[in-house]
Amino acid sequence: MGRYRPSHARRSHRAAVPAVAAVLLAALCTGTTPDRAVASARQDLDPATVRKLDAAITKIMDKADVPGLNVGLWIPRRGTYEKSFGVADTRTGTPMKSDLYTRIGSITKTFTITGVLQLVDAGKVALDDPISRYVTGVPGGDEITLRQLAGMRSGLFNYTEDKAWLAQLRADPHQAYTPRGLLDIAFSHPPNFAPGTKWQYSNTNTVLLGMMIEKVSGQSLGDYLEEHVFTPLKLNDTSLPDDSAIPDPHAHGYTDFTPDDSVADATDWNPSWAWAAGGAVSDLDDLHAWAPALADGTLLTKETQAERLETRSVGVPGASYGLGILDFNGWLGHNGELPGYESIAAQLPAEDATLVVLVNTDIDYKGMNLSSMIGNAVTSIVTPDHVWPVPPAQPSAAPSGPTNPSTPNTPNTPNSGGG
Repeated sequence: MGRYRPSHARRSHRAAVPAVAAVLLAALCTGTTPDRAVASARQDLDPATVRKLDAAITKIMDKADVPGLNVGLWIPRRGTYEKSFGVADTRTGTPMKSDLYTRIGSITKTFTITGVLQLVDAGKVALDDPISRYVTGVPGGDEITLRQLAGMRSGLFNYTEDKAWLAQLRADPHQAYTPRGLLDIAFSHPPNFAPGTKWQYSNTNTVLLGMMIEKVSGQSLGDYLEEHVFTPLKLNDTSLPDDSAIPDPHAHGYTDFTPDDSVADATDWNPSWAWAAGGAVSDLDDLHAWAPALADGTLLTKETQAERLETRSVGVPGASYGLGILDFNGWLGHNGELPGYESIAAQLPAEDATLVVLVNTDIDYKGMNLSSMIGNAVTSIVTPDHVWPVPPAQPSAAPSGPTNPSTPNTPNTPNSGGG
């Protein structure tokens, strides 16, 4: 699979702001205490908007006890808001910084399905091919197409909702899983509905598509994505690891997805269970580059991108899903979640705006997803006609499986998932 690059290979165009200067700048600009916000070099939005954003984000962090986060909003005609808040490591108090690696959960799906669509453009597969042509043992696989898998309309059971598996993951989060082993869990359950008749988020779909890419390309999924997606876009800090390692420097991630609901550091937990559906690592800068490329179809033909963007309702006002891409009130992209981390990377074509949110905890606030709360707060202030939705509170005792988008009425994952 994909290999991590050493930390010295990180791009040099990031501004190197001395820690003390950054802390003081944050305090002056936001009115918050130095340990709460660390400002980045660019703050181009007008001061009144910056103050509103600072206050809204800090309020959420305080009430939800969020350790740290990175947020970036780039609107060419209006300016930039890029800041790091809080800490990357609660033990040492190391401040959050914009260049830290982080696990991005189900934003991984956008990379995997871009790989599928590239194979379509290359004439190696067709969207209406049955998955049985590439992966054996799929129940009803002769009737399930690649298009239905990419659009979350296959009906296959989501392995991350298997209660026995969830208990196993809680008990041993360092265990390694294989893609075929994950399918065995999914296929031990009957399909939820006939292919193409409904929409339901299922990580099983993306695991199957990852296996298809490996079959057709002859490469591991990580190597395929590195060659065909990450390298062409110079996403030098993005990778799909084949183990639990996360490169330095990185943000620690905190979760209560534990047997006794205590808070644990999940940084080094093995994400092999998420793989093609949620196992990637990236950072703020790379996701800033990726979101517009995803929305524009930079790596695809116009025809294939048009098919990708044929979104269908997920049963929630303002929310629809295409081929590995969400449309939330005009924002095109995806969110992600797995134990310890949450993320959003999205583009708003109507204003040429890019939004990235990276949070180093997945501990919900009264059942609400944290990254969506931040995304909602930011967009309510800056793009009020296109607001990122925040899901309603859900019973905190409800088990959920890792890697799902945080749309209302959509099941989450291990306390939330990699949506």
